[in-house]
Amino acid sequence: MDEFQKVFCGWSWEENKLFELALAVVDEQDPDRWEVVAAMVGGQKSAEDVQKHYVILLQDVQFIESGLFDHKIEDSQLQSLCWTDEDNNLLVKLNIN
Repeated sequence: MDEFQKVFCGWSWEENKLFELALAVVDEQDPDRWEVVAAMVGGQKSAEDVQKHYVILLQDVQFIESGLFDHKIEDSQLQSLCWTDEDNNLLVKLNIN
């Protein structure tokens, strides 16, 4: 469970948004891609951190696209350890579930 927290909770919402934007603008063929992305995220993450985060993102996308992901989680115990009241309030405002 500690590994889960390190992987998923180590990134703020803002860092994730900057990460996504950086992925959109930094060429996949750039030999310094992960260093540039790390710098664009704010400099708190290493090139290795952002590369690992990218691999996790790809795995998540594959899982979702496979049709195995059920976005209607009913059991409150299944909520992520990273889930905050702010996240919940945003979900309620967006009326997603």
